[in-house]
Amino acid sequence: MANNFADLFEHAVDAMPDRIAIIQRDRRVTFRELDIRANRLANQLADTGVGHGTHVGFQLHNSIETMETLIACFKLAAVPININYRYGPTELAYVYDNADLEVLLYHACYEESVRAALALVPTVRRSICVDDDRDIGTPDTGAILYEPLVAAGKPFRPNITRTADDLFMMYTGGTTGMPKGVMWRQEDMWRVLGGGIDFYSGEPVRDEYQQSATGAQGVPSIWFVLPPLIHAAAMMPTFNALWSGNTVLFEPRFDPARIWQAVATHHPHIMVITGDAMARPLMDAFDAEPVDASSLLVIASGAALLSQPVKNALLETFPTSMVSDSIGSSETGFGGIGFAQKDDDPARGPRVQTGRGAVVVDENGRPVTPGEEGWLAKTGAVPLGYYKDPDRSARLFKTVDGTRIVVTDDRARAESDGTITLIGRGNMVINTGGEKVFPEEVEAVVKSHPAIYDAVVIGVPHERWGQQVAAIISIAPDHTLDLDTLHTHLRPHLAGYKLPKQIWITDTISRSPSGKPDYRWAKEFVTDHSPHHQTD
Repeated sequence: MANNFADLFEHAVDAMPDRIAIIQRDRRVTFRELDIRANRLANQLADTGVGHGTHVGFQLHNSIETMETLIACFKLAAVPININYRYGPTELAYVYDNADLEVLLYHACYEESVRAALALVPTVRRSICVDDDRDIGTPDTGAILYEPLVAAGKPFRPNITRTADDLFMMYTGGTTGMPKGVMWRQEDMWRVLGGGIDFYSGEPVRDEYQQSATGAQGVPSIWFVLPPLIHAAAMMPTFNALWSGNTVLFEPRFDPARIWQAVATHHPHIMVITGDAMARPLMDAFDAEPVDASSLLVIASGAALLSQPVKNALLETFPTSMVSDSIGSSETGFGGIGFAQKDDDPARGPRVQTGRGAVVVDENGRPVTPGEEGWLAKTGAVPLGYYKDPDRSARLFKTVDGTRIVVTDDRARAESDGTITLIGRGNMVINTGGEKVFPEEVEAVVKSHPAIYDAVVIGVPHERWGQQVAAIISIAPDHTLDLDTLHTHLRPHLAGYKLPKQIWITDTISRSPSGKPDYRWAKEFVTDHSPHHQTD
């Protein structure tokens, strides 16, 4: 049993070659066509020295070509490295260098930033420019054009020895610090996020052929994956769908109006989103111009906060759809899944059924008793560590009582019914007068106010208390907000020391492509601007 990403894909191709694998607007490719195109690219890359362990960057938004690139890399036992296409040249250069990229593939619309970054990192020996829906590749970087390269490649599967130990690496978003590469064995990532263990029952599949064999016997569903493939919250659902013989629907970028047009046209069954950052604008666009969305059976959110008012709105607007809310990270993979209920307490963090080794532990890495708080941890299939960061790896990835475990920075509470409630990220905790405040809890309550469209909460320095809770908010369209009365709304759900003492207003909250808050941006914003409201 290889349990390798490329093997799992090829099993699906062999079992269902003529099924539609990917839909991107008016383009459709079958499993066989996707396989052949990936083979052509893989053989071309192999001719230039790409092979086992070669780091290949992909600075690509969602597209068929992005999946061809990922599959080609896995066919060669190379390591695709996700590059955040919103980064500027300096940030890009850091990741190119830190990840030891040898080859880079990028969409033509990122040409300017790629050119500036490559000038700072001469060790990237080859770049390949991919046409997109906005730009045709006319590179000034000396890059090779993708389409002629693929067209000239051999269509046969490369003869490469692949194993379950081949490396999968995912760079973190870098919203609280510098991006870090989290290293996984491919089999372990398959087990936690790729369907190698059933999400709901927790039962492992019997072998590497079960997903494709089961898929071949059933009717395929369409999965509309909205987050960017540079994030595991999109890449792994996409592979899970393909390995199971389902169809994946892509839009090149997050455009809510176009997304609903695609829903009306293609009738997807599952929509994958990341929290409020996607759900709120999707709801706004749907309210402005409703479409037939009756095909949607599941709206699956993960990787970012899905607040209670938004859950309420989704359940009211799509009463026949199930709304799921999952927790996880690059370091843990899948941590658990919950299902939205209307009118839950907005101050309560996500509560999930524990999944595949998720546990709450104390400072020594041992499970806490029900009702106690601790650190969210994961046993079983866990990462190998951080790339080129042995010190941080040693702090998070441990062996406790003979069991390998990753202890995250996330605070959580073990509930008496066996569930876990996520409280917040420990590395973002606000210490105000000795009391600890988790930004996510405050953000959820602030965003429950009908006039507030989005919010991010941070700690700001305070001479007496050390830190104070502060919020940056954006106002919902056609709403006004009396900041003096905001605390009246918040106080029933938050203790006094948790209430934001300083408030800034901005048109847009900066977030990562996956929808996570950009706390680095938030700290810079409050440094550069005076608050609109301040209390003691």
